[in-house]
Amino acid sequence: MNNRPDFHDDSMFHDDSILARFFGKSSNYTDIPNSMFKTYNVKKGLRNDDGTGVRIGLTKVCDVVGYEEGPDGSIIPCEGDLTLRGYSLKDLVKNRYKHYGYEEMVFLLLFGFLPDRKEFDNFRKCLSDRYDLPADFLTNDILQMPSENLMNKLQSCTISLYNYAQDPDAQDVYQTLLKGIDMVAKFPSIICYSYFAKMHHFYRQSLIIHYPRPEYSIAENILYMLRPDGKFTDKEASVLDGILMIHAEHGGGNNSTFTNVVMGSTGTDLYSAVCGSIGSLKGPKHGGANLSVSRMMQQIIADTHYSCDEELLRNIVERILDKDYFDNSGLVYGFGHAVYTLSDPRCELLRPLCETLAEERGCTDRFRFYATFEKVVKKIICERTGKPVCTNVDYYSGFAYNMLGIPEDLFTPLFSVARVAGWVAHNIENKMYDGKIMRPATKYIGEPEKYVPLKKR
Repeated sequence: MNNRPDFHDDSMFHDDSILARFFGKSSNYTDIPNSMFKTYNVKKGLRNDDGTGVRIGLTKVCDVVGYEEGPDGSIIPCEGDLTLRGYSLKDLVKNRYKHYGYEEMVFLLLFGFLPDRKEFDNFRKCLSDRYDLPADFLTNDILQMPSENLMNKLQSCTISLYNYAQDPDAQDVYQTLLKGIDMVAKFPSIICYSYFAKMHHFYRQSLIIHYPRPEYSIAENILYMLRPDGKFTDKEASVLDGILMIHAEHGGGNNSTFTNVVMGSTGTDLYSAVCGSIGSLKGPKHGGANLSVSRMMQQIIADTHYSCDEELLRNIVERILDKDYFDNSGLVYGFGHAVYTLSDPRCELLRPLCETLAEERGCTDRFRFYATFEKVVKKIICERTGKPVCTNVDYYSGFAYNMLGIPEDLFTPLFSVARVAGWVAHNIENKMYDGKIMRPATKYIGEPEKYVPLKKR
């Protein structure tokens, strides 16, 4: 008779004293009051007391500017800016070439300079030559193993690419660069196919497979592969290209990029490091935040029918802040940011993109509703806190995806498609300029215990 405990069954915890001791506030190993972090000068969550991030490295890839520092170290709010290799994101988005702005940004992030026309055309071909997945990858790694969660599926597919690569554990910069370019090129197909595999397997919907077209940009191919008829407008491709650019990079301190650099510093392969980043981005406090915005707005829209009555919207915002609406968290999703104070430059770029797309799609009333709600939220939060609050990139991204007909399942995977360029850029930079394993420290504050043999406990 097999008497081994079944760890899929919680019957082993029917002894309530075990859980009581584990979760009890008096427990020596679970109760760490916030005051102790200040006592030992430990930055909880790698945050300073004013909420800003603890600097953990130097980088030449990206700068996230959200505030100025006063002579006494105080935070002075300012308009946000995001620079990539010294270039403002605003200039890169507004001056991009057709629907290939994301490709130009990938080149800039990976190589550190903007390409001339010949270099740009060669790089576009380098990417398009790598669009197709390895032989049998679609069948064996995607269609035969569909997943309910597409971020988990993207992780498993990423680690599977390791098995198809030549010398996958190579650590030199050139090989890392090639593998990174390969992921940038293949991620769009992986998420699109994984979505249709899920919908076919779990919901019996038609299985649609469009192979990527080399003459299309990455933005164009995503729309082409996702739509049954493969059709899209220039405006749609332009908006999606802009979204990919906006999400491509956000400094070395964001959680998923930091995860990549930490893992990469150990000497592990790029595929494993990117899997760590994907797992980080999946979290609702990071890349999954746009889903929270989308679901909050769905309830608000259901209750207001796109009404721009500011008193009606004020009542809803007050209820959200008073933990009496939606998920009762007290959070108005899509507002506020850890770095940006007066404005999030990504949102400032995304808002007009949404407006032009809304005009083409004949839904300017929906855009007007989002803009009015945004104004009401910022006004009320400022009234309550005495401080300005910015609208962050997540507020409009879900709206843009909805207008493009992109399902919620793909909101966060699309973030991964864009951000993999930034992950690889920082991974390479760490290999070139540092090379040390990242090894931060923690302070032990537990009490010493005397071991008691099991038979005497």
